[in-house]
Amino acid sequence: MTDILQIRELNKSFGKNKVIDGISLTVPEGSVFGFIGENGAGKTTTMKMILGLLRPEGGEISVCGENVIFGKSKTNRFIGYLPDVPEFYNYMRPREYLRFCGEVTGAEKSEIKNRSDRLIELVGLGNTDKRIGSFSRGMKQRLGVAQALINKPRLLICDEPTSALDPLGRKEILEILRQIRGETTVIFSTHILSDVERICDRAAVLHGGKIKLEGTLAELKKKHHNDGIRIEFASPVDKEKFLKIALEIFGGSLGEDVSASADENELIIRTKDLIGSERVILRVLFQNDIMPSRLEVLAPSIENLFIEAVK
Repeated sequence: MTDILQIRELNKSFGKNKVIDGISLTVPEGSVFGFIGENGAGKTTTMKMILGLLRPEGGEISVCGENVIFGKSKTNRFIGYLPDVPEFYNYMRPREYLRFCGEVTGAEKSEIKNRSDRLIELVGLGNTDKRIGSFSRGMKQRLGVAQALINKPRLLICDEPTSALDPLGRKEILEILRQIRGETTVIFSTHILSDVERICDRAAVLHGGKIKLEGTLAELKKKHHNDGIRIEFASPVDKEKFLKIALEIFGGSLGEDVSASADENELIIRTKDLIGSERVILRVLFQNDIMPSRLEVLAPSIENLFIEAVK
C-alpha cells in the first residue's frame, strides 16, 4: 500500500515552547487516519506544516511522493483542507459558492457544475438554497467538506471537524467522511476519541510533542491494553462479598497482574490473564451463590489506549 503522507523527524517550536518534537508518521493511501491529541497538543501546527503554511525547524514532509516546501503550494494540488472554523462568503448560496471554488481550481465549467451538484447532494444540502450567512454551524461544516473536495483531492485534511457540533451534526460529518472512503484518503485531527473509533482504520496519538502510539486500530488494541471484565451486582452486599473472597484468591491487591476499580454495584477487573481470571471469577460467583446482574468481557477502547499512552 502506498503512503500518501510521510512525516520524518518533524520539529517545531514557538519561542522556548517545543510543540513538535521529532515526530514521524505515515498515512497509507485509502485510509481514514485519526490524529488524536488534547487541545494544544500540536495537531493544528502539524497540519499547517503539511500545507506549507508553517516552516518546520527540522525534518521532512512529503505528500504523494513530493516534498512539502514552506511557502510553496505545489503539493497542495493533491490536498483538500477543512479548517476547524471554515470561512465563507456569507452572501453566496451553496451551489454558487462551490462553483466559485471550482473556478479557482481552473476546472472546466461543465465539470465544475457536475461536481458541485454531486457534492451538494453528498453533504445533504441539495434542498437548501439559503444564503450561507443563515447556515447553522453544522451546515457550514458540511459545506466546508464539499468545498475541500471540489478539486478531487487525493488527501483530505480536516482539523477538528466535529469538535463544536452537537451529536447530530457530528454524526452527519462522520457519515460524510465514511462515504468518501476509497475516493480520497482522510486525515482528521480530534480530541473526541469516540469519533476515531467509529470511522478510522488507523490512528496516531500526539502528546508532549511526540507520537506516543501509531498503527491500525486493531494493532493498537492488540498491543496496548489489558483485557477487562465488568461485573454488575444486584446489591452492594453481593459486590463486597465477592470482592472479599476474590481478594483472598488473587492476593492482597487482586494479584500482580490484576487491578480493580469499583463504582457502586459495579466492579471492573483489568487483567493480563483473561481466561485465568474468568475461571476464578465464575468459580467464586458459583460457589458463593452470587448472581450478577451483568457479566461481560470488555473490548479495548481508544479511550483506554489514549489514557495509557499519555500517562
